[in-house]
Amino acid sequence: MLLTDYAWPDDSIERGIVEGAGMRLISGPSTPASAEAIDALALEHQPAAIMTCWAPVSANAIAASAGLKIVARLGVGLDNIAVDAATGRGIWVTNVPDYCVEEVSDHAVGFALAWTRGIALFDRDVRAGRWDPAGAKLRRLSELTCGIIGFGRIGRATARKLAAFGCRMLAFDPHLTAAPSDVQPVSLESLLAQSDVVVVHAPLTDATRHLIDRERIALMRPGSLLINVSRGGVVDTDAVIEALEGGTISGAALDVLETEPNVPPRLLAQPGAIITPHVAFSSDASLRELRTRAAEEVVRVLSGQKPQQPRNAPVPRNGGVPA
Repeated sequence: MLLTDYAWPDDSIERGIVEGAGMRLISGPSTPASAEAIDALALEHQPAAIMTCWAPVSANAIAASAGLKIVARLGVGLDNIAVDAATGRGIWVTNVPDYCVEEVSDHAVGFALAWTRGIALFDRDVRAGRWDPAGAKLRRLSELTCGIIGFGRIGRATARKLAAFGCRMLAFDPHLTAAPSDVQPVSLESLLAQSDVVVVHAPLTDATRHLIDRERIALMRPGSLLINVSRGGVVDTDAVIEALEGGTISGAALDVLETEPNVPPRLLAQPGAIITPHVAFSSDASLRELRTRAAEEVVRVLSGQKPQQPRNAPVPRNGGVPA
């Protein structure tokens, strides 16, 4: 089994589960390597399974090992895995879709509170020697409208938590079939036009790349807040910077960026920007659950069972079952 990378101090949990099942674990570098480097690791080690956190698992990596049976994502999104290539070769693709629902929704609500109460901005001011309570321009969250883009597990959890503050709730999701009584389903354009706080929970796909672009940001209420705790590519970073510079929006709370880990200097220069380093998913509990469930899924498949969280329907090999 090849572990391409990991966003935690060591591989002890994964190694304990894999080796406890009588299998061998080979770990790549802790920080994500390039697609070419992962291709080379797959070719060298011929793994029966690949687990990946951030590193790209390309079609070449998937084709490199004749005995590959599963590519498991240590996370939710699958945008760093060539899913179609795996499917065509009879290889399972899995993820852990619900391990960080509470953490990501907490992070979104934390961003909203940091903005309404000016917490991040005041902290910077005080550290810089400025003490100016009279200059506060704060908001009462209960009087605001909050719109959630993407109303799956995490979006619903965010709505539940924000609703506790008494704010009006809107939601947009092309796959939304039913919503809680206190959440109003609306179009994306209507959500942007009506919301004081816009929270993005959409996955990154071809259809959602730059879903929030210049045209859609222009629809947002003047002085509003944009929160992105999904994937950086869903939001056009340049458009956000321009909106902050021009005063179209007053705040952008971003846990993810298109260019991460590189942060554009123009974004750093914006006092209305609150930026965290892609950690919304993280807590002691969530990481322990993520690592355990991902490793157990791989062992399950390599032991001849079907995965519990398949994200594809692999083409059977030679008329039989998937690899």
